[in-house]
Amino acid sequence: MLPNFMQKGKKLFTLNLVPGTAGFNENLKKINGKEYREWDPKRSKLAAAILKGVKNFQIKEDSKVLYLGAAHGYTSSFISDIAKNGRIYALDFAPRVVRDLVYLSEKRKNICPILGDANHPENYFSKIGQVADIIYMDIAQKNQTEIFLKNTKLFLKKDGIGLLALKAKSIDVALKPEKIFKQARKELEKELKVIEQKNLNPFQKDHCFFVVRK
Repeated sequence: MLPNFMQKGKKLFTLNLVPGTAGFNENLKKINGKEYREWDPKRSKLAAAILKGVKNFQIKEDSKVLYLGAAHGYTSSFISDIAKNGRIYALDFAPRVVRDLVYLSEKRKNICPILGDANHPENYFSKIGQVADIIYMDIAQKNQTEIFLKNTKLFLKKDGIGLLALKAKSIDVALKPEKIFKQARKELEKELKVIEQKNLNPFQKDHCFFVVRK
């Protein structure tokens, strides 16, 4: 069980790090006298993966997480709840969404927004300056697997966990997703140990979630 996390039936909740605040219009719910935020699997590949049965996250209260493709920060905010005493390095290449991450980090002090291109991890190495316990990536680009491997090589600690949400249609619209997922796994296994793999249908169409260990 993840720290500060609860699953009730087909619904997911995290203990709110900032009580009274719903940053993304999510439902707030009192459970055992504490305030939890409902985590929507249709808005978060990580939430979808949990509901599909993926177990090996190893996100702890003090985990250092590098999040590649953080966008506006929806999933980052839930990781912030879970790793309340850790650090989430939330990277995106779009200035507009990084501005939203900056606003989010004003209330969630464990989030560190970074403007950068995940294709070039050497350019933001100095901003992180340490290895990560977890690398999570949700970037819809053709070379998703290559980007993920570059970053795990540079930042992920030995025995650290990598989480990859792979979008098939961003790689090749002509190929069947299953073939793309199979090829991606072969590429990952050249450098990492794949410990879990789940198709995210019906929550996230044409997505596959990989859990790897360095």
